Amino acid sequence: MSGNPPFHNLTYYTFGTPNGLKPAIVLEELGLQYKVEKVDITKNTQKEQWFLDINPNGRIPALKDGDLRVFETGAIMLYLTDRYDKEGKLNYPQGSREYYEVLSWLMWQMGGLGPMQGQANHFRAMAGAYSEYGIKRYMDETARLFDVLESRLSHADWLAGEKYTLADIASYSWVRAGPVFLDMDIKKWPGIEKWVKRIGERPAVQKAQTIPEGTRSAEELSQMAKGMRDRIDGMKETKRDS
Repeated sequence: MSGNPPFHNLTYYTFGTPNGLKPAIVLEELGLQYKVEKVDITKNTQKEQWFLDINPNGRIPALKDGDLRVFETGAIMLYLTDRYDKEGKLNYPQGSREYYEVLSWLMWQMGGLGPMQGQANHFRAMAGAYSEYGIKRYMDETARLFDVLESRLSHADWLAGEKYTLADIASYSWVRAGPVFLDMDIKKWPGIEKWVKRIGERPAVQKAQTIPEGTRSAEELSQMAKGMRDRIDGMKETKRDS
């Protein structure tokens, strides 16, 4: 990699997951022109060498801007706002109190909400064996993290400062999946419920939820996830009978 990337020479490598949604929302909110490359994680495409050359961690998503690569969702989101969000639509000026509040919530999502909810998804819907301990541990931790969000959103419209920012986009992308994959009742957190509705009504967010082409709708995902949970529950019954 060498030199500075040319403006608006963006290629986004993604799949229809909460992490894939996060930078897609940023791209759409900023009205950027970009190409999409679907990386089918159901076929392990993310482990192929051409993709490892872009993201050595072998996870989606990733971004290229000219010959510059950016991987990890927080880095991609910050890159896009640093370079292309000159009006500060989705962030605050670097060095400001609000900027570090955005950064704090962004890192909280990447280090807490995403990994813990991801583990809840695994044990509740994707594991190869029933684990009561794994399900309880990660479902409880996901609910605790929702409580942390509620502690802010019960008295504020947005997570950081007085406007919608990267902080909201990062956590929204995971929170919206809670009712779908984990059958969580979002009504238990009224501040979150209103916040999810506010964000979900944004045209850019609705567009991002269709990227890449062929991404399942919320209804289709809900039906698929129910079948996955039923499979896990069936293994519990089998374990009990044996």
